[in-house]
Amino acid sequence: NNNLGSGRGGASPYDDDTSSTTTSAGSPIPDFNASNIQLSTVAPAFGISSSAAAASGLQTRQPDYLDYDQKGRGIFSIMCTNSGISYLVGVTIGGLYGLKEGLARTPSSRWKVKLNSVLNHCGRHGSGLGNMMGASAIMYSLYEGVADSFELDAYTGPI
Repeated sequence: NNNLGSGRGGASPYDDDTSSTTTSAGSPIPDFNASNIQLSTVAPAFGISSSAAAASGLQTRQPDYLDYDQKGRGIFSIMCTNSGISYLVGVTIGGLYGLKEGLARTPSSRWKVKLNSVLNHCGRHGSGLGNMMGASAIMYSLYEGVADSFELDAYTGPI
């Protein structure tokens, strides 16, 4: 079988000249033999639960999964995330309140004086509320971490 220069590709070690699986153009028909596929391993990809697969006889062996970390992130990682988000929310809300107050309490109608008043009020109210919310988030995260590490739910019950 010399297909060189014929536009049908070169010779392949998988070509079978005696097979009847070639079309009229000379290209082989692919073989979709699915007998080697283990249905128990592909069942979760199609939304079939392992119990349904076991009931239908598809489950022959249990697939290997990674261990799930039950603890999640550490106390300090959660604390930093919570305090950062709280600080940003506090600075934004305080800054918007400072913008309103700065525009309302400007002693002059000149542009530079208004700008200075707005920036002063935004800085005062934004930083105050941001620091308060960030510190509250740190205290809450530390309390939550201590309560989880001592498993206080066993003594108080779930809330």
